[in-house]
Amino acid sequence: MEYTNLLTGIQHIGMPVNDIEDTICFYERLGFSVALETQNGKDKVAFMQLKNLVIELYEGEASNVQNGAINHFAIDVKNIEEVFKAVKNLGVNLLTPEIQALPFWEKGVRFFTITGPNNEKIEFCERLA
Repeated sequence: MEYTNLLTGIQHIGMPVNDIEDTICFYERLGFSVALETQNGKDKVAFMQLKNLVIELYEGEASNVQNGAINHFAIDVKNIEEVFKAVKNLGVNLLTPEIQALPFWEKGVRFFTITGPNNEKIEFCERLA
């Protein structure tokens, strides 16, 4: 059996944070919910879930609060205009003042990017059909 047949998609994205409570509140405002809160040694850990996307937040290892090996993660959306309005109304830090477009895939993508409380980039992306 080819091992890739056993791979089903992303499990979670791990992210060190400086203030787990602040980060949980931020992601809850974006529609995530706490799937699990626990401890790993002295580290506080929370798994935040939005449908099939899971982010593991852990406080204890200091966040470097800059872009690292992972530049951003993207959340798939169905209606970029509605999502843009809703997220903009949250008062978050928009990296671009409007929706952007790129000629990726067959018909392109439309997206916008914000930053989170640990300077992480979060992209909201609609693949055009």
